[in-house]
Amino acid sequence: MTLNYSLPAPPDDLICPADRIINATTLTEELASLTAKPAPEAVLRKQATALLLEIRKAGMAEIEAAFRSSPLAARPTRRAYCWLADCLVTAAFALASEVMHPLKPAAKGESLALLAVGGYGRGEMAPQSDVDLLFLMPKTITPRAERVIESMLYILWDLRLKVGHSSRTVADCLTLGAGDFTIRTALLERRFLVGDEAVTTTLSKRLNQDLFTGTETEFVTAKLAERDERHERQGERYVVEPNVKEGKGGLRDLQSLYWIAKYVHHVETIEDLVRLNVFSAEEYEHFQKAENFLWAVRCHLHLITKRPNEQLTFDLQVEVAERMGYEDRAGRRAVEHFMQDFFRNATRVGDLTRIFLTKLEAIHAKPEPLLQRIFSRKPKVKEGYEVVHGRLAIADEAAFLSNPLNLLRVFEEGLRTGMLIHPDAMRLVTANLGLIDEAFRENREARRIFLDLLLKHGNPERALRRMNELGVLSAFVPEFEPIVAMMQFNMYHSYTVDEHTIQVISNFSRIERLELEEELPISTEILREGVDRKVLMVAMLLHDIGKGRDQDHSVLGAQIARKVAPRLGLNRNDCDTVEWLVRYHLLMSDMAQKRDIADPRTVRDFAKAVQSVKRLDLLTVLTVCDIRGVGPDTWNNWKAALIRALYRQTRQALEEGMEALNRENRGAEAKLALRTELADWSKKDIKQETARHYPPYWQGLHVTAHVVFANLLKGIGDTEIRIDLHPDEDRDATRVCFVMADHPGIFSRMCGALALVGANIVDARTFTSKDGYATAAFWVQDSEGSPFEAARLPRLRKMIERTLAGEVIAGKEIQTRDKLKKRERAFRVPTSITFDNEGSEIYTIIEVDTRDRPGLLYDLTHTLANSNVYIASAVIATFGEQVVDTFYVKDMFGLKFYTESKQKTLENKLRAAITEGAKRASS
Repeated sequence: MTLNYSLPAPPDDLICPADRIINATTLTEELASLTAKPAPEAVLRKQATALLLEIRKAGMAEIEAAFRSSPLAARPTRRAYCWLADCLVTAAFALASEVMHPLKPAAKGESLALLAVGGYGRGEMAPQSDVDLLFLMPKTITPRAERVIESMLYILWDLRLKVGHSSRTVADCLTLGAGDFTIRTALLERRFLVGDEAVTTTLSKRLNQDLFTGTETEFVTAKLAERDERHERQGERYVVEPNVKEGKGGLRDLQSLYWIAKYVHHVETIEDLVRLNVFSAEEYEHFQKAENFLWAVRCHLHLITKRPNEQLTFDLQVEVAERMGYEDRAGRRAVEHFMQDFFRNATRVGDLTRIFLTKLEAIHAKPEPLLQRIFSRKPKVKEGYEVVHGRLAIADEAAFLSNPLNLLRVFEEGLRTGMLIHPDAMRLVTANLGLIDEAFRENREARRIFLDLLLKHGNPERALRRMNELGVLSAFVPEFEPIVAMMQFNMYHSYTVDEHTIQVISNFSRIERLELEEELPISTEILREGVDRKVLMVAMLLHDIGKGRDQDHSVLGAQIARKVAPRLGLNRNDCDTVEWLVRYHLLMSDMAQKRDIADPRTVRDFAKAVQSVKRLDLLTVLTVCDIRGVGPDTWNNWKAALIRALYRQTRQALEEGMEALNRENRGAEAKLALRTELADWSKKDIKQETARHYPPYWQGLHVTAHVVFANLLKGIGDTEIRIDLHPDEDRDATRVCFVMADHPGIFSRMCGALALVGANIVDARTFTSKDGYATAAFWVQDSEGSPFEAARLPRLRKMIERTLAGEVIAGKEIQTRDKLKKRERAFRVPTSITFDNEGSEIYTIIEVDTRDRPGLLYDLTHTLANSNVYIASAVIATFGEQVVDTFYVKDMFGLKFYTESKQKTLENKLRAAITEGAKRASS
């Protein structure tokens, strides 16, 4: 039997001409030739599959090439992929139903229809999308139908299509759809492909009559619950590696709108919602733009990974940005511009969802029960507002717009009443942002309302987030607009810059509400004693406003703050303080995390920079809120301990004078504390212990460490290695104390030993006693940033002992493990090495700012040791993929590195070690 097959009609909007995707003449003629002579099914299937597979490969290549040259043309691209699938599926159906298992003339009840369902039914396919099929029969699945289905599926599988399929009768569809909303949704998106269209018509009629009509509320409820569960699983739309399909503001949210619209309003396209006055023409345009952008991203993801990948991981963000034509400009990488557009589109999807659901609520809202209406208290709203479905709404739009200040007052009323703002009110605000002009921004009452939103209602983050989403914040503070949805392409920041700013202010509010008193005792006490809240709030709002340009964001931010703060109504002194806080908002964090705060010079220099307790208090609260606002897991006890120590010492210096930091005083106090702790020791042993150490030892460690070292040193032999491991829960780290005879390179070997057991060193210091013993203290964390569990300490100790004894060569072992993960290789971190001879009285401070990787610290310390550099202490600060390793060092004669030639030689050696290690890690 010769097959008489013709291709489905192509849509008008394909990415390239239909005949470039499939040559209809060639396909039909070759299929006819294949089926002209009788042949066993296996032979025919093999020949047909070979033909169709070549056609599929050629068609996919044509679509990809056309999309690569028009990388934003997502709609015609997904239509093209769908039409190519239609051609292949219908050809396979024709072969199976007409040639392999033809219908006998006398047969009855053999009506079989093939439908596309799900996304394929919508006519939307990405390169690696599933082909979801429904084989439909009127009353029963006949044996012949089963054979047709089986033969067809074998062909499709041989074509390497990812097929999802079901074989059902009309009754099956109704029964299963009634109990499963996923099946019901798939049936909602059915599209007839080929076969008996009459049975498809019957299904449509029965679905509308017996399943869809009257169940709108339960369908909407199920879809919204499904959406909420998905959002909780995927996280907020500002996660740094978002899921394009399932994430908040992603394609699934747009698809949910389509499903609900079709189910409730019986529309075929979202465009029909404009006619029904659910969306405005402008909102529909936003829908199209967001949908097209997200689909383009999804298609590029599939083409890059050659699999149905929906996750925009860091490495893929770079590739997708390049494919979509983004370029580096204005001091920012192409990927950052791309991700800013991504997050802005995700926000737009959220706005559209909110508008749509509110309209839906208005249509389907049920009246409250009588008793609830009698006894429930509705909040009293000011004149000009009303309560609609429990939300703050505008009573008279014309009256509202007659006074532009109402564009701010509506947010104040929302906070005052504790009510959410009605989406219709939000639409009105968004449509009239042009009223917020220069005169508006200079208006004294507008300034008052804005500052009251930040300071008077206890939850400014709620108003700020909504104002930001609607564009009001950027209209009132135009300097804020560039950082809206701005992504910082690194592993440290979990949020976009604008969301980070709101998180910072949210943390401040939580401290004020005493929600973090146990976790943040100093910040809580500072706010309890009283600070200038207005100055601090404006500084928090503006602290990162200079990001994204080709210069230091702190310097640029201070310049911007100099213009914005007066416009917000601050007096000259307050403006100066805000400018200082923005300029130096990283100072305390840098001092605490990148410098040895046990060195009196560190605290002395910081105190000189801060100058007053008032500024210290403001900067401390800003610093704590800033670090906590970076991400959910950024703040920990280690950072808390560092900030607390720096605050207390600096406050003491500012209140009692710099002499309070005197080395001799601190040494005497430390020795006295040790004598108290070792009260059961003999006077001779106490005297020996207090006399064997140089001054830096006494000021560099807490008395608890002094006690540990005293016990380790007591009676030690020349060849002994003694180790003490102790979880330091107050600092979220494990403290590792070593005692052994001192020799060159010992610090590097210790670093190697710890690296081999997967320990991340966060702080380290080593001292040499007068009788020749090295006393070294390291604070380490596991890969999760936590202290090592007690059960892991014996293995930790054993590996350290073997390495220090020379049984394991750290360098060789580390090289085999020194690899970067693929998703982390896209980050660029320029290497910067600085020498500072002023920050410490007796050491040169070498600061190495570079790309973090396993084994880096060992490479650096090994290089320093081979250059005869004595390392007294190391402070390690990690910011995602960036690390700042700070070393306090002296040369082999105990002197600082003053000469430029020595510094340059050492810098070149360190850079060479970094470069070589980076090559090894990336290979």
